[in-house]
Amino acid sequence: MTDPVKRILITGGAGFIGSHLSERLVQQGHDVICLDNFFTSQKTNIAHLLGRPNFELIRHDVIDPIKLEVDEIYNLACPASPVHYQHNPIKTAKTSVMGAINMLGLTKRVGGRILHASTSEVYGDPDVHPQPESYRGNVNPIGLRSCYDEGKRCAETLFFDYHRTNAVDIRVVRIFNTYGPKMHPYDGRVVSNFILQALAGEDISIYGDGSQTRSFGYVDDLVDGFLAMMHNDTGFIGPVNLGNPVEFTILELAELVIELTASKSKITFATLPSDDPTQRQPDISLAREKLGWEPKVGLREGLGKTIDYFSKLDLSLYRRPTNNTVK
Repeated sequence: MTDPVKRILITGGAGFIGSHLSERLVQQGHDVICLDNFFTSQKTNIAHLLGRPNFELIRHDVIDPIKLEVDEIYNLACPASPVHYQHNPIKTAKTSVMGAINMLGLTKRVGGRILHASTSEVYGDPDVHPQPESYRGNVNPIGLRSCYDEGKRCAETLFFDYHRTNAVDIRVVRIFNTYGPKMHPYDGRVVSNFILQALAGEDISIYGDGSQTRSFGYVDDLVDGFLAMMHNDTGFIGPVNLGNPVEFTILELAELVIELTASKSKITFATLPSDDPTQRQPDISLAREKLGWEPKVGLREGLGKTIDYFSKLDLSLYRRPTNNTVK
């Protein structure tokens, strides 16, 4: 028996992750509405979908309410790179908080289901490792990254309060570092930075001594996790970690990128930005138990696909969302 066609709204649907989700749901035959204000995304990510009869694009900011008739909502809208969300920290916090309020209100009105894309940044600079969903975090509420970290934490609060108070059907996932094709070349994230520097033969810039760790998940695995969580009807609403539990140092990542690109780039070191987490690794026991989900794509394979994408990219088609650089 095939699944019924659904009307699905994706906020931030033209972004890196949102565009992959948009493509997957369009291919499945659903009617997809992509809503985006194009601050850190652009139409090139979803241009190939614009002629499809089951895909619609709306330029809109989730800070402002919107009325649509949909069955499901994936709430992904928010700049996720420090260099961009620190460009306008008040707008970033408003996107997380007011965006959540508007999308939860819409879900309540239509009686649908909403999945919220939260983040591993709710754990801050963790003193528990790896991070389970039960860990409440170690977040600086007044730091440079707080607009994003605390904005996402507040959004989670709103989701659970709407669920408890108004019986809104919610799902909450916490995304760990994700990479893959369609990453914005100027998003300031470590994977895209390293790949572009290596392909250009430039020095690869590591902030700190490179011993800080991250766990890198490939975007296709993340989309699989989104769908598994959205379609979960067991009563489990999250939050649930979605990420690859295999941990790498930033130095190891740089060395692997140099190897896979056959680059002559050298590695340089600079001052670590304020409040940058020293460790990041998901405990995905809950995702395995509740969703039967775990990542399938290893870092070497995923980086190979991402490098291939960037090696063919025409950078003249991309604009820098802000002039910010890593501080």
